[in-house]
Amino acid sequence: MRIGLFAVGRLKTGPEKDLAGRYLDRFAKAGPAVGLELARVVEVGESRAANAETRKREEAAQLEKVLADGSLLVLLDERGKAIDSEAFASLLGSFRDSGKRDLTIAIGGADGLDPALHARADAILCLGKMTWPHQLVRILIAEQLYRAVTILSGHPYHRA
Repeated sequence: MRIGLFAVGRLKTGPEKDLAGRYLDRFAKAGPAVGLELARVVEVGESRAANAETRKREEAAQLEKVLADGSLLVLLDERGKAIDSEAFASLLGSFRDSGKRDLTIAIGGADGLDPALHARADAILCLGKMTWPHQLVRILIAEQLYRAVTILSGHPYHRA
């Protein structure tokens, strides 16, 4: 299964980008052994529309442009379901085993994600009850993707 990340906002050169890149590189190297591969990371600029609803709609349109036909969609949203790392690995494994070829994980902008995306999503997850800047969310999800691969492969990185 090809997994892509979609993010509203661009990471500037610096430690956040380096750390996210390090975990995505680990994921890309370890994932194929368990049937998961890094497809791509797509960054789009934040909408400059005058109101939040329009910004969310415009950002959703950007996501729709890059979604592969039939792609599964996971949204990261502070109002989503909180799960632990093992449940996340299990979710990825079940998505992989469902026969779908593509999965996109979306990180919204400062205003969140459009309700139309919520209606279309296959899962809506949160990374805790706190609100995180998208730079840190990128690091957190990159690390969790790598951790999921290690859980699925039985590697000792995840010590539960």
